[in-house]
Amino acid sequence: MKELVEVIAKSLVDNPDSVEVTETEKRNTIVLELKVAESDMGKVIGRQGRIAKAIRSVLKAAGTKNDKRVILDIV
Repeated sequence: MKELVEVIAKSLVDNPDSVEVTETEKRNTIVLELKVAESDMGKVIGRQGRIAKAIRSVLKAAGTKNDKRVILDIV
């Protein structure tokens, strides 16, 4: 999951070196924290949160395959 978010985020931002993803797992829930540069925040979130919502949809599909619940926090 962590690698998936990294690849997606790095392809969206201008400064891919600043992308950091932290993964914590509790029971059947995976919490992913995505950190990007301040200037790239809008590119990851998108207009009205559309890109963030799309990333969460992809993660939800991947999590369902593994019987896990996935939460993405953009910090």
